[in-house]
Amino acid sequence: MKQYLGFTGDKLINCILAASTTGFLLFGYDQGVMSGIIGNKVFNADFPATKMANNDDVYHSTIQGTVTAVYEVGCLIGALFALFFGDRLGRRKVIILGGLIMMIGTLIMITSMTGHLPLVQFIVGRVICGVGNGMNTSTIPSWQAETSKSHNRGAHVCFEASMIAIGTVIAYWIDFGLDFVDSSVAWRFPIAFQIVFSVILMGLVFVLPESPRWLLTQHKEAEALAVMAALNGSTIEDPETIAQKEAIYESIRQNSQKVTNRELLDRGRSKNLRRTLIGASAQIFQQLGGCNAVIYYAPVLYEQSLGMTRLMSMILSGVTIIVYALFALSSFWLVEKVGRRPLFLWGAVGQCVSMVITFGCLIPDTKATANGAVLGLFMFLSFFGATWLSLPWLYPAELSPLKIRTKANAISTSSNWLFNFFVVQVTPVMVASIHWGTYLFFAILNGLFVPIVYFYYPETKGRSLEELDVIFAKSHVGGKAPVQVAKDEPFMEHHEILEAIRQLELDEKAEQGDLENAHADAAATVDPEATAQGSLMEKESGASR
Repeated sequence: MKQYLGFTGDKLINCILAASTTGFLLFGYDQGVMSGIIGNKVFNADFPATKMANNDDVYHSTIQGTVTAVYEVGCLIGALFALFFGDRLGRRKVIILGGLIMMIGTLIMITSMTGHLPLVQFIVGRVICGVGNGMNTSTIPSWQAETSKSHNRGAHVCFEASMIAIGTVIAYWIDFGLDFVDSSVAWRFPIAFQIVFSVILMGLVFVLPESPRWLLTQHKEAEALAVMAALNGSTIEDPETIAQKEAIYESIRQNSQKVTNRELLDRGRSKNLRRTLIGASAQIFQQLGGCNAVIYYAPVLYEQSLGMTRLMSMILSGVTIIVYALFALSSFWLVEKVGRRPLFLWGAVGQCVSMVITFGCLIPDTKATANGAVLGLFMFLSFFGATWLSLPWLYPAELSPLKIRTKANAISTSSNWLFNFFVVQVTPVMVASIHWGTYLFFAILNGLFVPIVYFYYPETKGRSLEELDVIFAKSHVGGKAPVQVAKDEPFMEHHEILEAIRQLELDEKAEQGDLENAHADAAATVDPEATAQGSLMEKESGASR
């Protein structure tokens, strides 16, 4: 049996989890580090264009938003790189390359010097750093989902995504501690510290296995089977491992033609377009809900909207983010206990109510009522951390079929960064211009998410990735909504999935008047060994679930 770092089975899966969480810890740190730096007196002295002249200075608000938001432009470019080259390179190579690019971008930022176009150099470095992060965030969820088991896939991906909050907490308090340093170390060190996470990520991914599903798409069957055996803690002769490989390979065989970007628009049995749009909408809604309006600009919001001092705004922002992180850590437990749909729904409702409280308390424009807005912001990050923080990173990765998973996940991640840029860019201007109307805007959007989730987001809890292919195919054949099929369809074992895929192919060819060829194809693809082992797999099904 092949081992990685001396581990197999659950220990090996936990090693992959450690690498994945490091990647998202880096993401959260890099995302949160600018929130404390953007208002630092030394940073504003080194980069004078970023300084806020007064609360009504829209020009300086725009500059401040641009310096923060250009990171999202880089992330969008990185996600598009994964869209076009991810399937060619594989999961591990993209992640390692992403970590390396983030290190290069970090070095460019921290070497910015006054008198040598420092703001331009800083922005270039921040964009490059974003490119690496976009590549990582597009790829890590797929790698994680494709190496986890169906019963813990949601918990693992959500735990990985909850590290965004932990990384943000680390960044906030490092920023706070160095806010009192009267030198450029106050902003150079916090930015440079992310190199530590990049090195750990690259080192771990380098020695861990590639996704077995990606290996099968490259027709590396022996290597894929060895990786599956290592992940299952079994041998390559194990019936369950063989059945798992056969089910995945059959799904690939059904879609064996060359994958093009046009495949994303397919509205047939695979429902690629629908699944891609659902995944992308989850990422878009995450941003339009207002999360980064609070996370990036918490100190600025507390200073401008609530009239706090710099010190008090930094302390309160740090406490807010700690609460956010604590609720984020609950998501990896809730996602497998409660399910995806309920968390999406309750999260949207909770975020809407939180924003209503916030804008309602700011309308009178008095210090006493403005203090009530703090409760609204605390509530918002609590609901967001437990629900919408991690779910949009999990949902597209498990919802998309293997054939287009890399491309669909890259599109959903690109959507995240595109709308992330929009929100981060306009938030300072909105706060300076319309004040409490900013929070009313986000409250309305969160309310609109509820019916969309209810009618279009099927439950995926406990389903294998190939099982979801069957659900959408049955939805197409039966003319039912995927939400209803997912609710009605019983859970399936690997051999049942294999049989369902073949039966759906037979039905489709029969509809096309090609029944004779359908029977011939089905007979040619039947694996006698896998079929004979069906009863044995049923007995061992507990191990895979």
